[in-house]
Amino acid sequence: MRAGRWLVRAASLAAALGLWQVLTSLDASLWLRFELFPTVGEVASAFADRVGTVPYWQDLGHSLRRILVGFALAAVLGVAAGTAIARSRWAADLLGPLVEVVRPVPAIALVPVAILLLPTNEQGIVFITFTAAFFPVVVSTRHAVRALTPVWEEAVLTMGAGRLRVLFSVVLPGALPGVFGGLSVGIGVSWICVISAEMISGEYGVGYRTWQDYTIVDYPGVFVGMATIGALGWLTSTAVELLGRRATSWLPRPASGQAGAASHARPAPGRAGAASRRAPRGPGRAPSVPGADTSADPTAPHPAANDAADRKEPVS
Repeated sequence: MRAGRWLVRAASLAAALGLWQVLTSLDASLWLRFELFPTVGEVASAFADRVGTVPYWQDLGHSLRRILVGFALAAVLGVAAGTAIARSRWAADLLGPLVEVVRPVPAIALVPVAILLLPTNEQGIVFITFTAAFFPVVVSTRHAVRALTPVWEEAVLTMGAGRLRVLFSVVLPGALPGVFGGLSVGIGVSWICVISAEMISGEYGVGYRTWQDYTIVDYPGVFVGMATIGALGWLTSTAVELLGRRATSWLPRPASGQAGAASHARPAPGRAGAASRRAPRGPGRAPSVPGADTSADPTAPHPAANDAADRKEPVS
């Protein structure tokens, strides 16, 4: 990434922090009320105090472990289920209706179900995280597999490949761009749901600590938790994106935006000439004659045809 883009991103973040500092320092109370908001300095001071404590890192470790376990399960089972639904009529009939019925239910609404089914709160939070990421991965994988052109599979089958070879050499690699799109969505939704689950039934974690700070009216601590959640979400989403770029390195990517736009706008050499050579002759169009004026109307009859018509004797 160019240095100019990094500067623009840093400037946008600095501008947001500066506006926050100004509004909270002046106790602005327009339609939005900022008099109760902590300033940027107060949040930074609270963050510096928290970073040096053991409970902060323990909470961070608990949240990361829950995310990694739940997201890994969702990635493996989601890709398997999505591929099966897209490739098998039986799987589509058996699993498709269940997926479509359960998918609209918010994962956080399954907290009572997790409490009733699972023996510990820790397993319940992992279950909520898994559910949040599972359905985006299933849907994206299903659409990606169904969108594959059948020519690739037919070409491998003609060379004597079996079903497993087709699956692992054609289907899954071809669907990877769509699969990683679902994984990127799933990791973000997982953070939303794991923090909510920690607030409701957790004992440790960033969400649990943020809720505790809210109950004791420690607003700088609340913003420290929000900043921590944002940083963790950004890091994990970036990791998924980088992994997806490495796994799909075979995809063509332009070196820069302008070069890519220019390559798309530039016509292929020789295509216009080939198209003109393949253009069918419409009714009334005269064949090309050497020496004829090609700038004239192509539908007009050639002068040689007019001379022949003049020399034709009238029929009595």
